[in-house]
Amino acid sequence: MIGALRAHAATGDTVPLSDNLPAALQIAGLTKRFGRVTAVEDLDLTAHAGEFIALLGPSGCGKTTTLRLVAGFEQPDSGTIEIDGQLVAGEGQFVPPERRRIGMMFQEYALFPHLSVGKNVAYGIPRGPDRDRRVEEALALVDLEGFRDRMPHQLSGGQQQRVALARALATRPTVMLLDEPFSNLDPERRTQIRADVRAILKRAGVTVLLVTHDQEEALSLADRVAVMLDGHIEQLATPEDLYHYPATRAVARFIGDADWLPGLAEGNRVITPIGEVATHGEAHGPVDVLIRPEMVELCPPEQAPPAHTGVIIDRHFFGHDQLATIELPTGDRLQSRWISREWRRPGDRVGLRLHGPAQVFPKRPDDDRPAVDARG
Repeated sequence: MIGALRAHAATGDTVPLSDNLPAALQIAGLTKRFGRVTAVEDLDLTAHAGEFIALLGPSGCGKTTTLRLVAGFEQPDSGTIEIDGQLVAGEGQFVPPERRRIGMMFQEYALFPHLSVGKNVAYGIPRGPDRDRRVEEALALVDLEGFRDRMPHQLSGGQQQRVALARALATRPTVMLLDEPFSNLDPERRTQIRADVRAILKRAGVTVLLVTHDQEEALSLADRVAVMLDGHIEQLATPEDLYHYPATRAVARFIGDADWLPGLAEGNRVITPIGEVATHGEAHGPVDVLIRPEMVELCPPEQAPPAHTGVIIDRHFFGHDQLATIELPTGDRLQSRWISREWRRPGDRVGLRLHGPAQVFPKRPDDDRPAVDARG
């Protein structure tokens, strides 16, 4: 599998997805229980050849159990798993992990400290005349040519991770499973190492299933992200669609910063307490409007109607930008994100302008707030 898509993905760019691409991983109706606890319930997931999918969710949602089921470390109670068209679990079939053509990389790199880099990489390769060549190929893929005779303790954390990746890729897997592989890295190195690993995996052309609880990690690395909540996939979409078009309130609350305003929708527009804004698709009647911080622009209060003003009650400075919480006359609170050179402080009164389009959901029956107050 190594090199199959190497020319196509030489720059590490996303592999274009198509319904015509074969399914490298096909999961259907997957369920796993531990006693009375259902860890995974009726889960469906398809990963195309060369695709990078992230399973994103909070602790206890079932994502690691799903990974273990794909790896063959657990047997499902029902459902099927196919890898490269071969049934490996379900319908009376169970293929052991070593025969599934999968590679794995964990939080701990699990390198053998007494073995050289080359011997670590060679560990999973069957003995044969091409063993040395496959080790060299794997080390070249992760940009570690010339490191074959070094010991693990002589490497940086990022280099150790690439050795672990080379060892997994040397077995020529169809699917690579990554279990929170970046959580032990220092924050200042994590972004670059994640980008390096993604580029390596794209060059290899391998299909990737990443388990993570880190939203930034999932959104920045994956071609598609599957949000897992309570044992099932709530939504599977591109990072852009997941953020801007969440399918459910649960996904909207889980991904990014989310605030809500009551609104009154008419077609492709919705009236909110701080003005009218376009919507994603048509809606009618009372709705709840999803507001992301970047949708809220602040301006001098005299440039906005009184009803479209608020008071900054909290502010966090991050260097490249800043995030503030604003309380509206209605008592609703919104967050706004803006560049770091514009100085505003808690206690400042500001005007608000809303930029769409916005995602709306039918108003919850238990919400007794007015649909909208657009006076001003």
